[in-house]
Amino acid sequence: MSSRATKIVATLGPASSDPALLEQMFRAGVNVVRLNFSHGKAQDHIDRAHMVREVARRVGREVAIMADLQGPKIRVGKFADGKVMLEPGQKFILDAARVELGDIDAVGLDYKALPAEVKTGDVLLLNDGLIVITVDFVKGEQVHTTVKLGGELSNNKGINKQGGGLTAPALTAKDMDDIRTAMSFQADYVAVSFPKNATDMEMARQLCNVAAADFGHKPGMIAKIERAEAIPKLLEILLASDGIMVARGDLAVEVGNAAVPALQKRMIKLAREHDKVVITATQMMESMITNPVPTRAEVSDVANAVLDGTDAVMLSAETASGKFPLETVIEMANICRVAEETDNFKLEADFSGKTFSRIDQSIAMGALFTAHHLGAKAIVAMTDSGSTALWMSRHLIQVPIYAITAKVATQRKMALFRNVRPLFVDTSTDRDTALNQAENHLKNKGIVQKGDVYAITCGEPMGTPGGTNMLKLCQVQ
Repeated sequence: MSSRATKIVATLGPASSDPALLEQMFRAGVNVVRLNFSHGKAQDHIDRAHMVREVARRVGREVAIMADLQGPKIRVGKFADGKVMLEPGQKFILDAARVELGDIDAVGLDYKALPAEVKTGDVLLLNDGLIVITVDFVKGEQVHTTVKLGGELSNNKGINKQGGGLTAPALTAKDMDDIRTAMSFQADYVAVSFPKNATDMEMARQLCNVAAADFGHKPGMIAKIERAEAIPKLLEILLASDGIMVARGDLAVEVGNAAVPALQKRMIKLAREHDKVVITATQMMESMITNPVPTRAEVSDVANAVLDGTDAVMLSAETASGKFPLETVIEMANICRVAEETDNFKLEADFSGKTFSRIDQSIAMGALFTAHHLGAKAIVAMTDSGSTALWMSRHLIQVPIYAITAKVATQRKMALFRNVRPLFVDTSTDRDTALNQAENHLKNKGIVQKGDVYAITCGEPMGTPGGTNMLKLCQVQ
């Protein structure tokens, strides 16, 4: 069992689609796999999802699947030669009506609404901000611009407007098809790209629940925070979601690189305060796409996200198309583990001035407080929905939380919660039998031995969601 609290999300792709390699990656520490619906066909994702479930069975633990929707394609069209080289000072036209392939003077647009949404003086950033152009004027379907910062512009590169303001809906027709695909294999989480407000997330949740109704499944909803407009609406988006992803790529292009680190810290803090999960993503180990070791700056970046309290750190191209997918996971797991060991937790500060109105939440907090002060070896949360384990995991504590559930879907969902080790135990409805099963499990795994103290929370009667009403302290005989 891993001693690491922070979870690792790895994106699957051509570099990580071999079952033997995937098994090694799971053993090295991957907790959640991300299927990126911006690439590949529906069948590719279905096949990968089945492979993930099969390999996880071999490894003997559940790995969650996150389906990441593409969202709106705010992109340029294609070029006759695949790319052009833009020089500073040159004129360049973005033409929504153009049907022929692009050249050095102009290119078509996937995003037809652009001419209506920009005006003279606006700054547009292409290809993740590597190319900067300013709008001179808009004429009909054409946006006439001057290149400020030049570079190579290739097919279908993204367009952002500095400061935000493009109105593309968060859910496209393709996303709706992809939701049906993701629910056909019961993805545990669905990540929504570019949500602007709570309504976007509520609509996505509704679509997912309808598509998954036949399977009796409800996925967790993750809002990717990557638009300038999402920042003032952060709390409402968070409350409409099960978690957020700090998607630093597009966000940095819209709000500026320098603003992102403070926003990241704010988002992690806000998510934890509101009992939501948070994933930190984008370029965490970027140099390991081509190099076998990370840069010192990348090590600091991952460690700082861990020290801030992120639930998970995410790998994108590093594991999807990089040369060293396994090595990257091993390095990342090690950075997380060392960062956690050096952190000083102030549990009391978390509780001061807080009131708990719910019995189950009060029990969860009592378990944390008692385990911390007694030096318990483990906290065991017997949970139907995963809520008790989630509440406990919002407080940074060095006592590991073992969440025992009789539901596979709950076990998978908890794979993303920081410091939670989800275990499937087919607990009976008899409380004493279930408590004995839990202790035997801890002993067999070598987590506790004779004389050790552990805390256990459960509900009476057993198996009632939200019914946690008992805290028991046990000493192993």
